[in-house]
Amino acid sequence: MEMCPDCTTLLQYELPHMDRPARFFCPVCPYVSNIENRLKLKKKQPLVKKQMDPVISTEDMDNASTAEVPCPACGYREAAYYQVQIRSADEPMTTFYKCKNKMCGNNWRED
Repeated sequence: MEMCPDCTTLLQYELPHMDRPARFFCPVCPYVSNIENRLKLKKKQPLVKKQMDPVISTEDMDNASTAEVPCPACGYREAAYYQVQIRSADEPMTTFYKCKNKMCGNNWRED
């Protein structure tokens, strides 16, 4: 992004035409800056991944309500669950389960 040094307005890009090179020009004042072919403007900005906190923590699942629902992975008959409204209000809530079997810990959901 280039700014006009005279009036600090954002410069606009103009394509090359006939014998005139590509250039930046100010739409407010008469400032013009020609762009040379050998000049390449590059600036790399690395993306930073943000650490996201889980919506439901392990501690929350340990203290969650339990139900007698068979686990589809191991068949254990007890699971912790929580419900979330992830679709429109006229749709039923989605129930997320986690198997209480310490060896399994499978997660699944019912819409």
